[in-house]
Amino acid sequence: MIFDKLSNIGSYKGLIKNLDTAIDYIMNHDLAALPLGRTVVDGENVYINCMEAVTGPVEDKQYEMHREYLDIQIDLEGTERVITGDQSQMNMNEYNAESDYALGESTPLADCTIGPGNFVICMVGEPHMPGVALKEPAAVKKCVFKVHK
Repeated sequence: MIFDKLSNIGSYKGLIKNLDTAIDYIMNHDLAALPLGRTVVDGENVYINCMEAVTGPVEDKQYEMHREYLDIQIDLEGTERVITGDQSQMNMNEYNAESDYALGESTPLADCTIGPGNFVICMVGEPHMPGVALKEPAAVKKCVFKVHK
């Protein structure tokens, strides 16, 4: 996991070609103007899912994991926690290759509060649990950049 201020995202260029594409988009576009739903940046290499959701208690959540895409999670309105898990301690349900998605359990490693102005990058294969409430459930508008490895 990478967690940082959105103003520092340019520092992470050079790690992965498609990540560079996503970072350039973030640095040069008003993310608050994104419509809800999917926005294509570079075909299936980089796209954005913009959504509204309600955070919930950690005991109601599961870890998710992806094999083909890393996530850049950015809260536009509201605040959520994202918990990452230990890859060596994960017990995931059957992986769905079509949706690049599996749910399951893991041992927590890091817990961060995103909120506007911050971002988290969850790497390929890294279990992560987004949408966790700080104290009480709350509305959040967020965009998730899906970046092919």
